[in-house]
Amino acid sequence: MKYTTLPQSDVRVSKICLGTMTWGNQNSQAEGFEQMDYSLEKGINFFDTAELYPVPASADTYAETERIIGNWFASRNNREQVVLATKIAGPGAYTAHIRTTGFSPDSIQQALDGSLQRLQTDYIDLYQLHWPERNSNFFGSLGYKPDENEEWEDNFREILETLDDCIKVGKIRHIGLSNESPWGAMKYLALSEFANLPRMKTIQNPYSLLNRKFEVGNAEVAHREQLGLLAYSPMAFGILSGKYRDGKLPENSRLQLFPRMARYNSEESLQATELYAGIADKHGLSLAQMSLAFVTDQPFVTSNIIGATTMTQLRENIDSAALTLSEEILDEIDAVHKQFSNPAP
Repeated sequence: MKYTTLPQSDVRVSKICLGTMTWGNQNSQAEGFEQMDYSLEKGINFFDTAELYPVPASADTYAETERIIGNWFASRNNREQVVLATKIAGPGAYTAHIRTTGFSPDSIQQALDGSLQRLQTDYIDLYQLHWPERNSNFFGSLGYKPDENEEWEDNFREILETLDDCIKVGKIRHIGLSNESPWGAMKYLALSEFANLPRMKTIQNPYSLLNRKFEVGNAEVAHREQLGLLAYSPMAFGILSGKYRDGKLPENSRLQLFPRMARYNSEESLQATELYAGIADKHGLSLAQMSLAFVTDQPFVTSNIIGATTMTQLRENIDSAALTLSEEILDEIDAVHKQFSNPAP
């Protein structure tokens, strides 16, 4: 396993991070335990979760993923072996069953205390804001459209001050962003420096062969400001595994179970996937491992968040850490990207 550190810290993390959002829905607690045991054995020391999980989010399964992880910590007595990241849910109709008060001080305290209780731990290594409160272009949107009726007020400083209080009492070690834009990232970073408040260390955004939106704006921020990308959906909801090729819809696959989760299966995405599969075949690679290796080795990526519903998938995903793509393969990938640029933002 390859390792790095969370930017501007001494926290050592694996370049592959274990994603957990299927546990409690597509995966049982026993399967989650098996995945965590195997990942830790293979050198993965970085786990990412959220109070929102599992997905699709619902009141019936709210925070079940955190409970599973907490039960695993209690069973294995190994909390100190894992760098643990979780998130407070952003506001909106999708999360009305959680709370409707955004990132107010009381909301942050309530969300954090709930996560600590469910995870059966005294501290979170990396606490993240799952998505912005304001109108912005995240979750599948490339362009930004102003909302003339927007009621959001700039509360960046209040958020950082509340997180600072949580750090000072030992509940959080580091903080990060998720689904954030270059403007939002720089706003937080500038305010931290100006007001001597805690600094965002990471940004968890989508990044894959089908979604390289991060390279437009955010990659420069990540490089120049040492804000590490935690890349999520590197397999584009399984599209880049190749299992949906030729019109297939495997039993118990995400798109078969949840048809509305179609962010990554546009016609352009499927056409691009065929071309990427051709590159992998030409060079004797699996499409999945080529897709993951592309993400892991990007200079702005701190860790690549993988997710699996089966142990076979998990083994293949973890093994991708040993793969480094040649310049020839990277050039061929870029040629496809020029033809199909960000078909699944």
